[in-house]
Amino acid sequence: NKWKEIFPTIVTKATTLEVIDTGIFGGLLHLMYQKMHILSPLVAPREFFFIRYFRQINSSTWVLVDVSYDFITQLQDSVPTRSWRFPSGCIIQDISNGKSTVTWIEHVQVDDKLSTHRLYRDFVCGSQAYGAKRWIITLQRMCERFAFSNGLIATPTNELEGVIESLEGKRNVMNLSRRMVESFFEVLCMSDKLDFPNPSEYQNSGVCVSLRKSNGPHQPDGFIVSAATSLWLPFSKEHLFNFFQDEKRRAQVLGCLISTGTHPGNRISIVQPFVPKENKMVVLQESSIDSLGAAIIYAPMDLKALLSVVNGDDATKIPILPSGFVISTDGRASSRGTNGASTSSNTGSGGSLLTVAFQILICHSQLTTQLNMESVATVHTLISSTVKKIKAALHYYD
Repeated sequence: NKWKEIFPTIVTKATTLEVIDTGIFGGLLHLMYQKMHILSPLVAPREFFFIRYFRQINSSTWVLVDVSYDFITQLQDSVPTRSWRFPSGCIIQDISNGKSTVTWIEHVQVDDKLSTHRLYRDFVCGSQAYGAKRWIITLQRMCERFAFSNGLIATPTNELEGVIESLEGKRNVMNLSRRMVESFFEVLCMSDKLDFPNPSEYQNSGVCVSLRKSNGPHQPDGFIVSAATSLWLPFSKEHLFNFFQDEKRRAQVLGCLISTGTHPGNRISIVQPFVPKENKMVVLQESSIDSLGAAIIYAPMDLKALLSVVNGDDATKIPILPSGFVISTDGRASSRGTNGASTSSNTGSGGSLLTVAFQILICHSQLTTQLNMESVATVHTLISSTVKKIKAALHYYD
């Protein structure tokens, strides 16, 4: 559970199937299942059954090693690719000043029976999609977020801070936002969400649509339609991130910014939408950026419910239905420097991959065939018009 929580952008599902050894022979040995994903509905997930071995080598060094194991393959709910993990994992070394050195190794063989979508071919076939660097950068980002959440790093001064005075209140909002972000990332693995016989790609338009019944108190009760699409844009990820983060374009900040990292874009915002009749409704939004990509994820919620979380109420009882944007580099050599960093200009030869995803609650009662098709058409129109507006605002016409 902690592993999935630390790497929500990579691990969409993880299960311990059997504890083989509890340390009698010097280490822990677990049989596990893992599903990995790219944050786009256009890329099929990778699945692994593997043995995981944990061991403390000495007083300051730990090792974690995974290797694939051929185990009851019929348990897999979908097998778009055949993936094998050769000895992979990480070495953690305590360097005695409250910090650690982490060395990561990924050694994987993948038999792509279905070709990777052309938009993501460079990103996946290179080392950016599933390589060791992605694991390390994600680990760094989440450790930084954890440090800010627990007051281990002093938050930068901001004129809008002070609305939530206590560290506990900020931590509660950060936990609620983390659940929102994790829920959003899970939705992008849309092959798991097709509970009804809908087309997974609506009218071959590139917009993937799924329909499902909510599965717990953490989501609004009823039927939920989700739609997502991915596209290439000739702009750097930094340019797109700044575009989507500009509250002047989308709404106004209500008066709360919680930093989740040293980069000013890594933050949680409480936003008041420009909807006069919805003065009791706010939007919880979290944005983040690192050297491989960025995300802006948001969900509407009742202001009273949000304040109850600040004051210590159980955040898991508040239903969240997030939507948002995911930005990544396109994996092309022209947009990377020698160290893998983005070097493209706003409109240079390099570019970025943008995923747009929306979720809408459509009804609380029985779902009819007519309502089914109407809801699919509505959300398809919504996401298509949004993409057109994004291109127009960026002055990009393909």
